Amino acid sequence: MKQRILFELFFGILLQVNRIRELPQNKNIVATHTDGPEVLIWDIEAQPNKHAVYGAAASRPDLVLSGHQDNAEFALALSPMEPFVLSGGKDKTVVLWSIQDHISTLAANAPKSAGSGGSIIKSADNPSIGPRGIFHGHADTVEDVQFCPSSSQEFCSVGDDSCLILWDARVGNNPAVKVEKAHDSDLHCVDWNPHNDNLIITGSADNSVRLFDRRNLTSDGVGSPVHMFEHHTAAVLCVQWCPDRSSVFGSCAEDGLLNIWDYEKVGAAKDSDIESDEDEEESPPGLFFQHAGHRDKIVDFHWNACDPWTIVSVSDDAETSGGGGTLQIWRMIDMLYRPKDEVLAEMQHFKDHVGKCTPKSKG
Repeated sequence: MKQRILFELFFGILLQVNRIRELPQNKNIVATHTDGPEVLIWDIEAQPNKHAVYGAAASRPDLVLSGHQDNAEFALALSPMEPFVLSGGKDKTVVLWSIQDHISTLAANAPKSAGSGGSIIKSADNPSIGPRGIFHGHADTVEDVQFCPSSSQEFCSVGDDSCLILWDARVGNNPAVKVEKAHDSDLHCVDWNPHNDNLIITGSADNSVRLFDRRNLTSDGVGSPVHMFEHHTAAVLCVQWCPDRSSVFGSCAEDGLLNIWDYEKVGAAKDSDIESDEDEEESPPGLFFQHAGHRDKIVDFHWNACDPWTIVSVSDDAETSGGGGTLQIWRMIDMLYRPKDEVLAEMQHFKDHVGKCTPKSKG
């Protein structure tokens, strides 16, 4: 299981918050997973202590999503298409909610004279809504969930049963595709490619990352990964596609490393093996950068969608530093991801410039 991190939310309450996600349709709305079965929805602008004023009134969630029968600690996702929330938990289920259903009900019931102030999702103290669907198919804890980038009705999940499951809410609550042995151990994380909705990556306690193409999978669970990326020496805890390049993704693990991969380089690496020096230690196919700045296990990371190639990563350094976790914001040198011809031209220009500036020695 992943390590938990204790956050003191700016809302003014102390919670064991395991995961927080932002609603793409409204940046003021966030969802959180705690150690309970409910998903909590917060409207930041409606919170009484949104400016962290000392002595402000205690915060309460603006909406509570119920449906799990046991704790739902980590698996949480929000759809980029519609205000839908997806969750997985220890009850082995995947649960789907629509915040829009609640907003529509409020709009229909609101008096015409009502003002525009307050939360767009809050109708009473601690309102609660039930799910649109509860999906059964996993035989153990659901560790992570993710929506298809092009559909709020299609999503996937992974769990401690080593399964990768694809779901389609339009056709029912049973798995659309179930890969029984996606990895050789528990699956901790999954991400769906935002540039190509056929590609899915998974990370596992077997120390590997695997790339799947859903076009190769069938309803009876037949299928194998397009490629296995193996360089971590401990359980992989988080995987995420790069928002700036469709073939690039990152993975972090309990070994304290964050690897950046490019699956398009896998074939190129194989073709160059013949010309390589046998004595030279080579990186595995696809790996082109490794961040080793953390002192302990990296429990989460995220690409910055507004600042290309910038990453924030979080490690659990409690045992090595005597304190809590460490957050780092970093960016790899741009020569690693820029076009090769462009980099070589710049280096040649620099070489020519240095040559002109270097004084000639006297004979």
